[in-house]
Amino acid sequence: MRIKSFLAVSAAFCCLTAAGQFKKGDRVIGASVASLVFNSGTSDITVASIGSNTSLIKNHNILINPSMGWFMGEHSVVGIQLTLNPYGGKTSYEQNGSTYQSDKSNSYNVGIGGYFRQYLKGKELLPFVQLGLNGGLSNLKTEGFFYGGSGPTAYKISYDGNSTGGGYFNAAFTAGVTKMINETAGLDFYIGYTYSYNKNTFKKTTLRDTGNDGTIDERLENETTTKYTNNGLMAGVGFQIFLRGKKK
Repeated sequence: MRIKSFLAVSAAFCCLTAAGQFKKGDRVIGASVASLVFNSGTSDITVASIGSNTSLIKNHNILINPSMGWFMGEHSVVGIQLTLNPYGGKTSYEQNGSTYQSDKSNSYNVGIGGYFRQYLKGKELLPFVQLGLNGGLSNLKTEGFFYGGSGPTAYKISYDGNSTGGGYFNAAFTAGVTKMINETAGLDFYIGYTYSYNKNTFKKTTLRDTGNDGTIDERLENETTTKYTNNGLMAGVGFQIFLRGKKK
């Protein structure tokens, strides 16, 4: 009798797990890494006026989205999501072992938004689709210099800039699968489409040192407002931790 009772309870549990692992009131905490890229490389460039030179390029781009959601039913989740996105790059140009030009920029986006995720039925593999919207603040800083001429015609141009009042809006639609590691944790694998809009007012100061003697001979300031949109594809991984609600 005990064996029969155990088998009956086990079968009922397996059916429940396959049909509806979650219930209304359960929570889920997670984070996704849509892109994590760091690369460096070199290229040889030949310019008629200055001859052969080498460029060194280094870039980084990190997008992290920590989130918390609540189950509205067995398969539907609504939640909030933070966006942390620092990125930047540096390009330097060398000739005969000396750097004659360097351009550097660093930027970040920080924002908050919401998402809706719909799980499909599954057990260890849970397919899902998700729609997310978020917006926030953005900032861009840039600096660089350029050495030109030679002898009495030598000069140096340096610049730096900073954006103010920047903002952005993102929308993303993704489809993927959550691979359950155990009853409370899973790994996300997904692909998707993303749309973004960004606006920045950029102030830039350019200094010219004629003769390259440390004296500033010319100073220019300008202000530019930029607006741009971007459409793209993304792929990523993440993790989810499922917290069970109180039993009734």
